[in-house]
Amino acid sequence: QVQLVESGGGLVQAGGSLRLSCAASGWPFSSYTMGWFRQAPGKEREFVAAIGMTGTSTYYTDSVKGRFTISRDNAKNTVYLQMNSLKPEDPAVYYCAAAYRPKRYSNHDEYDFWGSGTQVTVSS
Repeated sequence: QVQLVESGGGLVQAGGSLRLSCAASGWPFSSYTMGWFRQAPGKEREFVAAIGMTGTSTYYTDSVKGRFTISRDNAKNTVYLQMNSLKPEDPAVYYCAAAYRPKRYSNHDEYDFWGSGTQVTVSS
């Protein structure tokens, strides 16, 4: 059945890097736009990055442009989020999600499948 499993979260120092992975199974991965969202305590879930079906189109929220990179490997049914130069405002639970041809890639309501999240903590 449909599954999205995130991994790669953990504790990192400010300025450091983490690579998150999200492995998908049970559905046609290559037919979906993939996205990463994050949610910090007391805050709303926010869009981080998205990548189109073939991996040629990527989208980022302004606060992570130049620091984060989203990619996908359709042969492995996996999407990645490379996070560099992590800042104190980046800690949150990060979620991967899948959307079938979303009209707005940043709208979490348009995503059909969600992982359970992985915690990212940044120390200063």
